[in-house]
Amino acid sequence: MDPAHLHTVCPACGRRNRVPMDRLAADGRCGACHQLLFQGRPLILDDSSFDQHVTGEQLPVVVDFWAVWCGPCKAMAPVFDAAAQVLEPVVRCAKVEVDRAPAIAARYAVRSVPTLMILDQGKPVATQAFREWVQWHVSRLNAQPAPTAGLGD
Repeated sequence: MDPAHLHTVCPACGRRNRVPMDRLAADGRCGACHQLLFQGRPLILDDSSFDQHVTGEQLPVVVDFWAVWCGPCKAMAPVFDAAAQVLEPVVRCAKVEVDRAPAIAARYAVRSVPTLMILDQGKPVATQAFREWVQWHVSRLNAQPAPTAGLGD
């Protein structure tokens, strides 16, 4: 792996892009479709897009497993959306609706919603309470502190 670059998946077209580490925070665009690589909002993933985005991404991916009928999921949605704005491009945030992607929920043993999980190239790193959990694990994966502004401080 080239330490000066990483591969990130375009949220619009799903193509992998090789991005210089020092340009992650810039307004990088996909080499194929020219859309922004980081859009400040969670990706909506399903059975057809999950593996492409989660295993093809070198950034940690914070996944919110949720359901339409879940009250706590609805309450957490704006917090998770705000977190995506703050945490990108240090991590990628994604949402998976468990009723539309039951195989993914089963693969990761999601038994209740909302469930938050950090995945590192498709492998679970942790599942726990949100703000402290993200800050601690992202700092370990990236050897740098995770941003905290706007996360309820």
